[in-house]
Amino acid sequence: MSEVAGRGAGEPGGGAGFELPLLLLAGFRSIIDALHRDLAEHGHPEARPAYGFALQAVGREGAGISEIGRRLGVSKQAAGKTVEKLEALGYVERAPDPVDARRTLIRLTAHGVDLLARSAEGFDRLRAEWARVLGEERLTHLEADLRTMAPANVFRLDAAGWFTG
Repeated sequence: MSEVAGRGAGEPGGGAGFELPLLLLAGFRSIIDALHRDLAEHGHPEARPAYGFALQAVGREGAGISEIGRRLGVSKQAAGKTVEKLEALGYVERAPDPVDARRTLIRLTAHGVDLLARSAEGFDRLRAEWARVLGEERLTHLEADLRTMAPANVFRLDAAGWFTG
């Protein structure tokens, strides 16, 4: 790609427009891939990137299937399939809703909580690695610049669905 843009690898400034999203995606992928290698080594070999979004949608208090679907930006049926997979893997469980006996609540299990905790720790370690390579000041500026350019609702849970359709 660098050759198409007329610049060599590592040369600053003036890259072709298509390179920016590809570089952002490559940075994202490198972090996510490293995180999932770490999770696999620490008791979560079946974890997939979309599961983190889904577990966040379940939340600490639990949620119904319809609410999980709304939070993820997917249909109730798609949310149900995701919950079935997470349940089979031991990340969530079904329980009666203490407020509405007609409703089933999806709750995180200890295994699901562990996945989220290990993910948070892993993201912190990976950020520290980026800071070591790039320098803390440079990384802090990069994060600030991305916050400036990203829309206010950048941390939406439906990001996983956006990639798939």
